[in-house]
Amino acid sequence: MKNMIENPILPGFNPDPSIVRVGDDYYIATSTFEWYPGVQIHHSRNLKDWSIVARPLSRKSQLDMRGNPDSSGVWAPCLTYADGMFWLVYSDVKRFGSNLIDVKNYIVTSKDISGDWSEPTYVNSNGFDASLFHDDDGKKYFLNMLWDHREGNHPFRGIQLQEYDAQEGKLVGEVKLIFTGTELRVTEAPHLYKRNGWYYLLTAEGGTSRDHAMTLARSRNIDGKYELHPNKYIVTTKDAPDSYLQRCGHGDIFDTPEGETFVVFLCGRPVTRNNRCVLGRETALQRAVWKDDDWLYLENGSQVPDVLVTGLSLQEDESEVCCKSKWYDFDSDVLPIDFQWLRSPQPERLFSLTQKKGYLRLFGRETIGSWFEQALVARRQVDFSYTAITCVEFEPECYQQYAGLVCYYNRTQFHYLSITHSEELGRVIRVMSCLGDYPGEEILFTKEYNITWNGPVYLKAEVEKDDLVFSFAEHDGDWISLSDVFDATILSDEGGRGEHTCFTGAFVGMACSDITGSQKAADFSFFTYSSKDK
Repeated sequence: MKNMIENPILPGFNPDPSIVRVGDDYYIATSTFEWYPGVQIHHSRNLKDWSIVARPLSRKSQLDMRGNPDSSGVWAPCLTYADGMFWLVYSDVKRFGSNLIDVKNYIVTSKDISGDWSEPTYVNSNGFDASLFHDDDGKKYFLNMLWDHREGNHPFRGIQLQEYDAQEGKLVGEVKLIFTGTELRVTEAPHLYKRNGWYYLLTAEGGTSRDHAMTLARSRNIDGKYELHPNKYIVTTKDAPDSYLQRCGHGDIFDTPEGETFVVFLCGRPVTRNNRCVLGRETALQRAVWKDDDWLYLENGSQVPDVLVTGLSLQEDESEVCCKSKWYDFDSDVLPIDFQWLRSPQPERLFSLTQKKGYLRLFGRETIGSWFEQALVARRQVDFSYTAITCVEFEPECYQQYAGLVCYYNRTQFHYLSITHSEELGRVIRVMSCLGDYPGEEILFTKEYNITWNGPVYLKAEVEKDDLVFSFAEHDGDWISLSDVFDATILSDEGGRGEHTCFTGAFVGMACSDITGSQKAADFSFFTYSSKDK
């Protein structure tokens, strides 16, 4: 008997999946952009139940994103297994959004997926979405898209390939442009495979929005010439506007021990107001088959993926499935794995789990909009409707100190229920919002609500698909709901008002700012996230 798998398999912000099987274990690496630590790796043994097991880029020497713009940082990791170890390729994008881009591509390795990963080996900087192919003759090849900044040229010039000497830790030999893509353009995310004497090149095209697609090509020689699949695209919803899963593309191919073939790919679900994908770009899975013509096709006979997919032989996965309804306490010295922070490789400057036992202490740092050092710890929104609650002890001394509960996408798209100080009222509650205004970044404020008691304040966010309502309370007191209803859909790729394209996802969490520089701290005793999706 087979299990049934419902897509997406990794809900919420989990884009650009790269998958590898080692024995009966499957690992998916996804992009984390400006969120730290870098790269998120999920594990499963049945392809249905997935849990986070590692974020490998956890040291300053591996990743330092202070100053990286929104939606920069770690793009499109490639996870492979060869020579008895895991190989992880990743891009650290330092600038994008115009015809100029700054990026560095690295490789790290580890014999243990959740162990210490090596110091990074720098490879190149002329494009992103890099990957590593291990050929059956022992040679290795490095691929990435090639960026072209010149006026009049399309910036996505094509896919380049060069041999990689693992012993020397450097590229060797001639650089070759092996594929320039189809009329969809925006050719990126290369992965190479070898089967029956063919080299298969999988790419993403069309941009990571409604025209996204997975393009397949093949050649008898690794450096081409590559011929296109009879259908060009093996997965796409560009011509299926009514499909529940949209934006489908950027993926990977893998086999089970029994020889069954699947593809993983990113997708989005535009089911909120204005067809926005509040949960960001998620990861889905689909069965595929190799036909007599030695080409891969989706098993359903279409290019459009199904929501329900027949999985593997029914078995339970003993892993804890992360990120659904949870109560988080802070009794451990280690931050719960569902949480991340922004950019900084020095978390000790942002928060502590030991200075006040049983609490997460956030040190007031820069503003909610900083690209450098802000104390914001959050987890992914993985449901269209949910409730989040926390309790904070915070005694601000001026209006430049504020802390509380935040629903966050980036520095220009957030709603922040904060405790701050008013000269007239003392300690008050108000909401700071930025509605995607770029580059103006105008901050909007609600009226102030006086806190009439001393001590801890309970804060609550309730999201019902499109709408967000905030409340606050004292211990065992009644919830006081703010009169405003906020637009939750601005926390999405499509929610911005400017031309600065972003592509992450919504988070909910805790934050603290002190722009006096005195580092006023806020202490959070717990955090809950409860799904309300049916």
